[in-house]
Amino acid sequence: MALAVLALALAGCGTEQTGPKGPVERSGEAAPTAAPTSAPTEAQELAADPGTRYTKVVVPTTMEGQVCDEGDGGFHFGSDLDMSVTGDDGLKEIEDDGGDIADEISCSGSPQIILRKGTRSAAAPTFTARTKLYEKIQDPKASLDRIFGHTMHLEEGYGRNLVGKPQLGASRTMVIKCQQNVTDTFPMTTCLWANYGAAGVVDFFPFDGQYIPVASASRMTQDFVTRALGLPAGS
Repeated sequence: MALAVLALALAGCGTEQTGPKGPVERSGEAAPTAAPTSAPTEAQELAADPGTRYTKVVVPTTMEGQVCDEGDGGFHFGSDLDMSVTGDDGLKEIEDDGGDIADEISCSGSPQIILRKGTRSAAAPTFTARTKLYEKIQDPKASLDRIFGHTMHLEEGYGRNLVGKPQLGASRTMVIKCQQNVTDTFPMTTCLWANYGAAGVVDFFPFDGQYIPVASASRMTQDFVTRALGLPAGS
């Protein structure tokens, strides 16, 4: 897959079950909307572990306004600025024949987001997602707190500047924690999530040079996870 190169730090699905400092522009008008799932709220409590586990993550085919594919969408920041799931050392990952499962998927609206820096420009996806599968996550809330804290602290060291406070949400089977940040001058919104058998991160690129609102990012994260893991609607 060809890699889009911008400047400086910018380098270059169902399952089987067991504040910016530089200019950013986007081509086009309205941003794609998420499918109409119920928005996660902090007041919701997780249901008991249903015992569902996953053996793979597949590319969603029905996300509203989005076209998804494996990989990074032809774009990554590089210099360790790309988001990943860290701080999960106490969790046992499910392995496939190739080793650890950590699927990367990118989804884009039409037209794509265009990031600009100086005289350079590059097309970017609406979001990229990385997902890890585990034998069991006993306490998704506690695990998400550890993963979120470790991941964000690590990324700060690499140059992601956090903006505001993280916001927590939950559906019946999943907890989500989102944080806005500035990444090489670009306003990003990042959501990490966990349920009883998986965890992941969804990194949203800016629409029209602005942060995607946390509420919208949380809804799209829930929609992505529901479809990538083959969960019932509203999970």
